[in-house]
Amino acid sequence: MQQNLNVQLTIPIPDDMVLINKVEYEDLKSNELTGVYWNMKELEERINRKSVWIKENILYPTKFRAVLDSEKGGFVFYPKAQGQNWAFQATKMADFLEKRFSQIFGS
Repeated sequence: MQQNLNVQLTIPIPDDMVLINKVEYEDLKSNELTGVYWNMKELEERINRKSVWIKENILYPTKFRAVLDSEKGGFVFYPKAQGQNWAFQATKMADFLEKRFSQIFGS
């Protein structure tokens, strides 16, 4: 016969910490980028690649530009004139990079 031992345990949580359930945590993580737009510098930092590489391998290839370009319903603003900045809808760009990793690095 197996014996059981019931124990009551108190674990202090530091004042600078919060305990939340996993579902709540996942919701917070997914909302982290909602309403956020990256510029080119922020995208460079996110994927650890320089703008020249990003343009050559992600932004300008026809197979990706058709999906990315905001003029075609995408989520990347391509500058049209000197002085305009790139803009990336963070949630959708992050999702694109996750899903297209093998296409980006496999070509």
